[in-house]
Amino acid sequence: MKIASWNVNSLSVRIEQVIGWLKNTSVDVLCLQELKMESSKFPAQLFHELGYQAIWSGQKTYNGVAIISKTPLTVEQYNNPYYADAQQRLIAANIQINDQTIRLICVYCPNGSELGSDKFTYKMQWFDALNVYLKEQLNTYPNLVLTGDFNIAPDDRDVHAKYQGDILVSPEERQQFSNLLALGLHDSFRLFEQEEKSFSWWDYRQFAFKRNAGLRIDHLLISNALTKKCTASSIDKAPRGNERPSDHTPVIVTLDMTA
Repeated sequence: MKIASWNVNSLSVRIEQVIGWLKNTSVDVLCLQELKMESSKFPAQLFHELGYQAIWSGQKTYNGVAIISKTPLTVEQYNNPYYADAQQRLIAANIQINDQTIRLICVYCPNGSELGSDKFTYKMQWFDALNVYLKEQLNTYPNLVLTGDFNIAPDDRDVHAKYQGDILVSPEERQQFSNLLALGLHDSFRLFEQEEKSFSWWDYRQFAFKRNAGLRIDHLLISNALTKKCTASSIDKAPRGNERPSDHTPVIVTLDMTA
């Protein structure tokens, strides 16, 4: 099965691109971030017509997350119970594959704005609470996928030289990413040999995509049990070349649940 994640930077603007991408790729699950729409406006019927069901948590103008799946979604969770937050940044659900349960957690992690700011403090607190939540979830669900826009480039390999020392690459942020891995999660992308300068986000300015001046900040983290079932992890750069694209592009993990 294929699980993908995509920060679409406004679903209303990018809906035709998302529908077209689903038709061409036939992924089993797509996790979306930055819906930037109220829940009442979520286009569930369009996904239903393609054979997908969806759960979502929207917010006017900002944030918003969704899980779109060919397989029924159960045991839904909206937001982190360990962190009271008006911003819609986390959604979770179970899917059943070959009598096995996979826990899917889709996150849109805070950006942090700039080091030392109030928004950066919020980001650190948000990740601390995410760590607490994930520890509980992993105790309950050995097959777990945590995916989304983390707003952290965990390694120098994930960063164009332009961004060295900036927000998203600070030691504090990278430590938060390492804390998640220490729970028993693995960066699926790094389980395989990958091309150098593989990024998932490029600024709209200064021809960043054409110059491949980007960051890898969109991730698919999988639990210990799923590493044995992981057969591929990739970045699909093609949608970033669309007209009026998101500044992010989809990331995909493939799991063999018969293994």
